[in-house]
Amino acid sequence: MENTENTPTAFRSYVAVGDSFTEGMCDDLLPDGHYRGWADRLAARLAAEHLAAQPAAQPAAHPADGFRYANLAVRGKLIGQIHDEQVERAAGLGAELVTLAGGLNDVLRPRCDIARVEELLGSAATRLRATGATVVMFSSTDPTRRMAGSARLLPAILRMRDFVQELAQDPGIAVVDLYSAPCFDDRRLWAEDRLHLSPEGHRRVAEAVLESLGRTAGFDWRAPLPAVAPPTRAEKLAADARWVRTHLGPWIGRRLTGRSSGDGRAPKRAELAPYEG
Repeated sequence: MENTENTPTAFRSYVAVGDSFTEGMCDDLLPDGHYRGWADRLAARLAAEHLAAQPAAQPAAHPADGFRYANLAVRGKLIGQIHDEQVERAAGLGAELVTLAGGLNDVLRPRCDIARVEELLGSAATRLRATGATVVMFSSTDPTRRMAGSARLLPAILRMRDFVQELAQDPGIAVVDLYSAPCFDDRRLWAEDRLHLSPEGHRRVAEAVLESLGRTAGFDWRAPLPAVAPPTRAEKLAADARWVRTHLGPWIGRRLTGRSSGDGRAPKRAELAPYEG
């Protein structure tokens, strides 16, 4: 990340680009019916930081006056859709900070062309950096430590992790390495669908992004949760059956019919507007 004398860069605007991870799926619901998500949590912190930096004698028209935020992410989007539908829009908004996450939906599908995923992800990062924005990217968590049957995903996940780390040779690109944080092995950081973060998971990702931007973490986002008794075999079997019925079955059905959970859905914050958290 670009800074002077180790002082974290101050941001006045932020655009989030991506899929359900960035949309905020399975976090707390906002009054308007949208999920909150780590990106909204990040925007709230940056807005408060921006406000605190304003001269005390300067009246503010709004508690977050001057800080603007857009979230273009839509659940279910593949990297090609993110590249074609969101990146140029984000570049045109001219924000000082952009978070870019995508490609995992592609990896989840059989016969994923990982080279094409990398090509499009790299192209997106290059386009966003060309605007002068600081760009934050992510490495995925390791699903094999919490989800049976996910071992086939690991080679692609590790390859993408290496790829984004290479992109971070650009000092204007920061990477949040979720793969190296064992706390995400804990199912309590995940929603019942086992694919999206729980509210606590979103809280930790927001803190991880702030740390990647040079801020002092407000808490140790890598710390394990307090120990609890493991579920009994009966409880585990019941939870697995509920997951198959409620989440896995519908997901397979959408794949077989070529549908997506994001079809026809608009971004929750399509404009770079003052943040009202």
